[in-house]
Amino acid sequence: MSAYLEKLSRALGDTRVQLVTTAVAASAVTVGVMWGARRARRTRQTRRLKHEVQDMLSMDDSYNEVAGFGVPAGSRTSLESQVVTKHTPVSLSPNEELLIQEQLARHYGFFGQEGMAKLRDSFVVVVGAGGVGSWAALMLLRSGVQRIRVIDFDQVTLSSLNRHAAATRANVGTPKVDALKQIFADIAPHAAVEARVALFSADTAADLLAGEPDYVLDCIDNMDTKADLLEFCKNNGLEVISAMGAGMKSDPSRVQIADISDTFEDPMSRAVRRRLKLRGILGGVKVVYSTEKPGKVQLLSLAESQKDEPGDFSVLPDFRVRIVPVLGTMPAIFGVAMATHVLTELAGFPTEPLPVKGRHALYTRLQSDLGARESKVPLEAGGPRMQMRPNDCAYMLEEIWRGRSAISGSTERLALTRWRRDQPMATYNCVCMTKPEADRHDKLSGSLEDHYSAETLEYVEQRLAEESQFSKWR
Repeated sequence: MSAYLEKLSRALGDTRVQLVTTAVAASAVTVGVMWGARRARRTRQTRRLKHEVQDMLSMDDSYNEVAGFGVPAGSRTSLESQVVTKHTPVSLSPNEELLIQEQLARHYGFFGQEGMAKLRDSFVVVVGAGGVGSWAALMLLRSGVQRIRVIDFDQVTLSSLNRHAAATRANVGTPKVDALKQIFADIAPHAAVEARVALFSADTAADLLAGEPDYVLDCIDNMDTKADLLEFCKNNGLEVISAMGAGMKSDPSRVQIADISDTFEDPMSRAVRRRLKLRGILGGVKVVYSTEKPGKVQLLSLAESQKDEPGDFSVLPDFRVRIVPVLGTMPAIFGVAMATHVLTELAGFPTEPLPVKGRHALYTRLQSDLGARESKVPLEAGGPRMQMRPNDCAYMLEEIWRGRSAISGSTERLALTRWRRDQPMATYNCVCMTKPEADRHDKLSGSLEDHYSAETLEYVEQRLAEESQFSKWR
């Protein structure tokens, strides 16, 4: 031990070691001082900013009393009786206006002063405050809409927590519209928000959609009620956008905005379209929908005790009993898509939704080319009895073959043709290839196994097997 201490003493006595030690110590002290000064400066800046905000708000006590800005949510005065219309005044003090301008700075940069003035002066009604409607309403409010009426009869449940914009364990059992209104007050306390706990119907339409709304968002689940709302809006000249089914869907790339007359491969869109046709409405209704087939998952089964009288377990008459599986992100995507379209419309910022990928001409060409190929098939081989419509060609190209050749994966000069020449032409026997590949394929003789790799054969058969399942939903 004494030997070790002696060596240490000699090392510390070395001038070079002393200089290095001094430099390290000085550096450590310098870093500590700089870090401490920076932290102190940040603390002062934060404290000063908080005081400035409080001073600005304290200059207008009347505004604080009305808006409840900075007051705990649980102590705010309830405004449930407030009826909001297009002409409901929204009062802001000069200082609060500065805060809101900063809060919406990114949107002012996007829409400009004129566009934001239109947006903030608008009045929007959201019917249905579930997974879709809650997100649509929330993003409208966050984006500057200052007059909103939200309508829903339902309450927050535990299952709402996977998709509802305002659902928490604390508000389970409370009306969905009240849950939204509470979070709205924390985001934009100046906004005029009307929370209506009500069930929309044809009889209540005139009352619930009163007040000259600039836009109506239909986020209702029930198809008959949805048709009632859309008919009322069309007959009364109200701008409306409708959400189709987000349940049982999982592919965000398939979500589109289109006129309901242009929708395809969506069971709910088809059902609503038929109901509207019976009421003399053939189009002119914008919808958010998905072209994804819902056949990957099924409705949840009824319990044994519910099977004898299933109608007794419905929340309301004519409402579904069986539960639709929902991936929580999909309703949010539908709601945000609706809100985005409405915001651009209100602000006068033109957009052009691309219905069905804008490829009608391509689908018509595919049908014509397929018809020409089928005309060359001998009668004994099942030709020419081709009954593929342009929508069928769109379905095969986009849904089954993902817009690519099954042979090479190319997206250029595509064509549809029979897969197995000895079987009739149908969606379950239709393959996508490039034109040169299809020309060669049509001239093949013998077994397909002699001409294609095992990997290609497996891929094509797998996709056609999936089509057989998807076709049950068409």
